[in-house]
Order: sequence, then C-alpha cells, then structure tokens
Amino acid sequence: MGFYDKYILPTFLNCACGTKPMQYQRKKIVPFAKGDVLEIGIGSGLNLPFYDLDQINKIWGLDPSEELNSMAKKVARDIDIDVDLIIGGAEEIPLPENSIDTILLTYTLCTIPKVKDSIKEIERVLKPSGSMLFCEHGLAPDEKVAKWQQRLNPYWKKIAGGCNLNRDIPKIIQDSSFKITKLETMYLPSTPKFAGFNYWGEVKVS
Repeated sequence: MGFYDKYILPTFLNCACGTKPMQYQRKKIVPFAKGDVLEIGIGSGLNLPFYDLDQINKIWGLDPSEELNSMAKKVARDIDIDVDLIIGGAEEIPLPENSIDTILLTYTLCTIPKVKDSIKEIERVLKPSGSMLFCEHGLAPDEKVAKWQQRLNPYWKKIAGGCNLNRDIPKIIQDSSFKITKLETMYLPSTPKFAGFNYWGEVKVS
C-alpha cells in the first residue's frame, strides 16, 4: 500500500462521503435496518449515528481498509454503539449462510472490484426473509452527464480508491436473483452532477 492510499485516501473518503447531502441520504435508508445487520463498506462509520438501535440485534461492519476501520471504531466508541468490525472484502464474507436479516450498502457498490462475486456472497449470507438496503451513486440518465462520467471515470478511480462514476446500480442488482422492491432517484443538491446521481431503495430475494 502506497503513501496516498494509507495516509491521504481514508481522510479524503471520509470527507467526500460525509457531505451534508450524502448524510441526508443516509438518514433516508439506514434507520430501516433491523435484526442482525451487516453493513458492507462501513468505511469510517458515517452510517453509525443513523441506526435505530431499538430495531437491531447486532451490527457487523465489513471493510477492506484497516485505516477506515480504525476511524469507524472511534465513531462507535464516541456514540456508544456496539459494532463487530471485520477487515475484508465483500467477495468473501466470513459469516454463515442465511444469517443476516439486513444488508446495508451506502456508496459501496461503486467501488467493489468483483461486484458480481460480492452480490453472490450477499445472496448467500442474507436470510430468505431478509432485505438489502442501498443508497448509491452511479450512471446518470442524462446523456451529457453520462458522457462526462465516462470521460472522467479513469481519473476519478485513481484518486477515489477505485470508485466508479458510471456503474448502472439497478442493473447490477437486477442481474442477480434480487428484485428491487423500492427505488428512488435524484441528483444530490450542491454536488457535481457527474458524481451526484443517486439511487436508493430496498431489495428482496426474488
């Protein structure tokens, strides 16, 4: 791991993903998590303040970055919330089959390298009665914006830890055995359009 990835990128991601519009989006989705919860891409713990703890038995947080895990630990201590943090990628989730009631992903599917393998792992650990909650940015519906996303994506990936501007999030989900039961979209205010088209909603096993 280089100097940038270890010392600069975690702070950059925490700031970039912690803007007011993105925090407002988190408030729309995180409180619906319930039961045994796995947050994939927990990062620096930006979602932790928004959980409704009255609905939750246990929270696991998965992320490949040791630096971001350390930041999440501090947030958990500061707000007195119990989270079992796991360092690792979503391609191999170290939890039993059919063990999770709610999978939570916020601004994560844009970055996962092997996204199809990760979706299969999510399917494996999620209970048949469970749900996946998501809030993501991705491919914009407007042709001009989408073209800029395509142009900027190679450079954006390098500075943003592998984040892609142009992933079609609903298609990625629907190409699996999941069915999107709720979906909303919008451009985030005060956010450049190339990085600000958001999808959020709920997914069930079809």
